[in-house]
Amino acid sequence: MNINLAKSEIIHFVGIGGIGMSGLALIMRGLGFKIQGSDKSLNKNVERLKKNKIKFFLGHSSSNIKKATILVISSAIKSNNSEIKEAKKKNLPIYKRGDMLAHITSLKKNIVVSGSHGKTTTTSLIASIFAKAKLDPTIINGGVLNSFDNSAKLGKSEWSILESDESDGSFVKVPSTYAVVTNIDREHMDYYNSLDDLKRHFIKFMNKVPSFGKTFICIDDKNNREVCRQIKIKNIITYGFNKNSNFKIKNTSYFEKKSLFDIEMSLPNKKKIVLKKFEIPLIGSHNIKNATAAIAVSYFIGISQNILKKGLKNFKGVERRFNKIFRYNGADIYDDYAHHPTEIKEVIDGVKKSYQKKKIVCIFQPHRISRLNDLKKDFCLSFKKANSVILCPIFKAGENIKSNINYYKFSEQIAKKSKVEVFLVNNQYQLAKFLKKFLSSENLVIGMGAGSISNWIKELPSLMKK
Repeated sequence: MNINLAKSEIIHFVGIGGIGMSGLALIMRGLGFKIQGSDKSLNKNVERLKKNKIKFFLGHSSSNIKKATILVISSAIKSNNSEIKEAKKKNLPIYKRGDMLAHITSLKKNIVVSGSHGKTTTTSLIASIFAKAKLDPTIINGGVLNSFDNSAKLGKSEWSILESDESDGSFVKVPSTYAVVTNIDREHMDYYNSLDDLKRHFIKFMNKVPSFGKTFICIDDKNNREVCRQIKIKNIITYGFNKNSNFKIKNTSYFEKKSLFDIEMSLPNKKKIVLKKFEIPLIGSHNIKNATAAIAVSYFIGISQNILKKGLKNFKGVERRFNKIFRYNGADIYDDYAHHPTEIKEVIDGVKKSYQKKKIVCIFQPHRISRLNDLKKDFCLSFKKANSVILCPIFKAGENIKSNINYYKFSEQIAKKSKVEVFLVNNQYQLAKFLKKFLSSENLVIGMGAGSISNWIKELPSLMKK
């Protein structure tokens, strides 16, 4: 697509309220494109779009696109959507978000962060280092960065830092100068035929990195190690706790609200160096790995160790990544996006290491029937380091498929396999009533899920006053 010609187009985003879609819309608006979009409900992302004078239609209708010349569609939008059907009637070009992102970033030096878990935090940490180095990158992230209260920012430099979305396979189309692969896990099996199919997509993604670029990959992950063996171009830099890593994590210390660590750097034809005393205002070994990816990328670009440390130490965090919402009766209540068994285990493990005296209460809202059907056994084993689980109804995310699970038996299996107390609630009012009776200063509470649970947690302070 010729960008100068495209500025005469009216580009309509179907599902513009999504975090990735809204971020791309903001960047394209900043580049001078005429942007509009629609979604079924209002949210914070939509409010940010409105502040940037992007026209928004509440609800989907064929009339919304009467002036549009191009459609960009979210992977969450079904093919029977009225706007997509109307666009097809009019023979309008229709692009997936990943395709449009590839067009827009084709003229930039791109750092593309991929993986099943940790993408948003890793992207944000790299962005924090680049900001401290005054490199002014363009940023498109999968979460809102607290440092500028947005998921996207148009920079003036030649650099872009992008979180890629593997949910629909389109991440392979985004051109990378430097790529990051955090891990590969059984996720988005509604799109991929199998875990092997998912791995093949990551191999394709890594093979597209140019010979003068680099892929930074965590070899603590078994699937990542398998993928590395199949890459044609060996422009790979490894990181992790694994003893064979090029950027090896050592001497970790975990505290409330922060983690400390060193990095032993072993690169081909170079003397081994130990980079000491990194500090991040995040908890958990998973976040140390995310920070190490950010260190490795930034080091290769030429950012000094002093700037690296300042960029990480001053990191302001990301919305919905272990954010404290309020305190009740001495118990701190947090909101987190963890919605996959691996993510749940890592968050709980991080809390256990940093808050050793606390009893951990997880408020868990399963996200998508398909994910729960596919990973039921893994979910049942995810809460071993917690003390209690409050199980909420499934957030279906628009899925109209049959659940293979008896929900009461599912709660019993969590209790049995993870050896925790499990309580069932039907809504946020029951949740508030239960917590009001249950909580004390010995508890630390984490709301977990990718659906409406975040709003439930934010509503609790007012509900618990009643």
